[in-house]
Amino acid sequence: MNKTATSTVVSGKATPRGAFPHIKRAGDFLFVSGTSARRADNSIAGAMADPMGTTILDIREQTRAVIENIRDILASEGAGLEHLVEMSAFLVNMNDFGGYNEVYAEFFTADGPTRTTVAVHQLPHPHLLVEMKAVAWRPQTATPASP
Repeated sequence: MNKTATSTVVSGKATPRGAFPHIKRAGDFLFVSGTSARRADNSIAGAMADPMGTTILDIREQTRAVIENIRDILASEGAGLEHLVEMSAFLVNMNDFGGYNEVYAEFFTADGPTRTTVAVHQLPHPHLLVEMKAVAWRPQTATPASP
């Protein structure tokens, strides 16, 4: 078994806004960096403007996009949402908790990962309402020993 940690920036996902990977494998554990609703083209799911230029932000759409982004990032290591053991969520406004919690329940039950949700002052973009980070457990497949 490979005991070194490996870091991956996943193709087709939004480029990290700093010097960090989307995901890091350390043994059988996978650590997913803080993930938002940002798309590969830097647009943000759940963020739009009406014809008058008023910003409309949708916590449900953003939460769904974040969880789907985490799902896709885990897939790069052969894992899925079912392998998550812990999630941490950061909400800019705790008044969004209901919508966030509603969408979260579309993906997870009480048998899912442990979870912590906290309010934060702000996220790296003013249109982001939620960010999540996660830990998954997915054993590495054994590789045959070299002769």
